[in-house]
Amino acid sequence: MWNWRPHSHGLAAVQHQRHGKLIVLFWMAQTLLPVGAQPAAAPQAPISTSPAGSTVVAVYSGTGEAYEQAAQAFEKSLSQALRQDGKVAVFARSNVPADNLPLTPMQPPPRLHIALGVQACAQLARQTLSALAGAPVLCTLLPRQSFEYLMREAGRRAGPEFSALYLNQPLARQLDLIRLALPQARRVGVLVGTVPGALQMEEQLAELARERGLRLVSARLGVNDPIFPGLKQVLDESDVLLAMADPQIYNSHTIQNILLASFRAKVPMQAFSPAYVRAGALLALYATPEQIGAQVALLVRDALTEQNGKARGLGLPQYTQWFEVSVNAHVARSLGLQLDAADLAERLRRLESRGGQERKSSAWPLDSSHHLAQTGAQEESR
Repeated sequence: MWNWRPHSHGLAAVQHQRHGKLIVLFWMAQTLLPVGAQPAAAPQAPISTSPAGSTVVAVYSGTGEAYEQAAQAFEKSLSQALRQDGKVAVFARSNVPADNLPLTPMQPPPRLHIALGVQACAQLARQTLSALAGAPVLCTLLPRQSFEYLMREAGRRAGPEFSALYLNQPLARQLDLIRLALPQARRVGVLVGTVPGALQMEEQLAELARERGLRLVSARLGVNDPIFPGLKQVLDESDVLLAMADPQIYNSHTIQNILLASFRAKVPMQAFSPAYVRAGALLALYATPEQIGAQVALLVRDALTEQNGKARGLGLPQYTQWFEVSVNAHVARSLGLQLDAADLAERLRRLESRGGQERKSSAWPLDSSHHLAQTGAQEESR
């Protein structure tokens, strides 16, 4: 029963785009759609015209209810934000075909493109400046490693003309939440797959953990490696399991067994989706579609603001400013923990607003304590 394996993929470029798309769809399916929700109608693709300078072209990596709900969330937020400035946004939707995206000339030309998902970002990255009508591109609903890979493949540099709002949460924020929720945890376990950038992520995570008085316990899994040996090694040596958004490892075929093994080992999991919390993870850190939409709106509004007769353009790629925390109260009680999701989120926001001073002033020494349930750990008092 334990011989479950990561999914294998083909060529590197195809593998990466598929990984990225799976991450996005995986997040959407579990974050956007409530349990029992009925699918919405597939998005239409009208090409609209509008007063000069008000058109935003939204390019989608696919169709279906998940992308439609994401589209509605960010379009609503963006329209509200622009309305405050006395502006109106008209969205011209387009869906990415299998290989090429023919950009239909628009009159007046668009002011900005928003690419939702890995495939949409990849297609726009291949376009010439003239094909884009000189309008900047903002990619969102894709993880950082996917965006950086696409920039390298297209020979582009991220900046005012081509930027991103990452889907995944910053590693530092994930570790800070572990410290706030599980103050006696010292060893953070993580499974590392073959997604491009995974090894660099592991190195960065190890360094950030050291800065916080934590130690990273990792196991690397190849495409054809069974998951259980690496998982058992990590659980045996960790106080908490940090799940990364890697569909090679965490997917519908493996998650129940991973959660069951984690629960039996009394090693709580911190995940990246509220659906995982409902399934048995202790807690999760994520951004909602509304939060992503609101931040996209701010970035777009700022990019379209004119300064000295010229639009400012986009800034450098960034992570989501807003986030949420979910807690499984039943799992927390079984581990002897009392956790409040709203309180954890607020403390994490305060920590970030102070520039991490709270974290830096309270780094803990490493010790040999093991599972949190065995130590009776309680929430850090302040």
